[in-house]
Amino acid sequence: MKRKGGTRRKSRSKLTRPPRKQGKKDITSYLTRYEEGDNVLLELDPSVHDGMFHPRFDGNSGVITGKQGDCYTVEINDKGKDKTIIAHPVHLTAL
Repeated sequence: MKRKGGTRRKSRSKLTRPPRKQGKKDITSYLTRYEEGDNVLLELDPSVHDGMFHPRFDGNSGVITGKQGDCYTVEINDKGKDKTIIAHPVHLTAL
């Protein structure tokens, strides 16, 4: 039998913000600039759907390798494999 659903399947608890952190996101998180070579932490903000990566990469850290539109390309190591992720700056935190 084929499994139904997409990338948000079984992610209710992971893709909800705690009650005290709910509400509008501050504008500085949208306007944050990163340079190539910066180390960042991937943290999903479920209230912003633009530039959201797959929830399995939530909590990983990586290096900024470039810019693609409003988003950044981040190089991470996932279980021994190098992968490139495209993420909006709202979902990134500087290390």
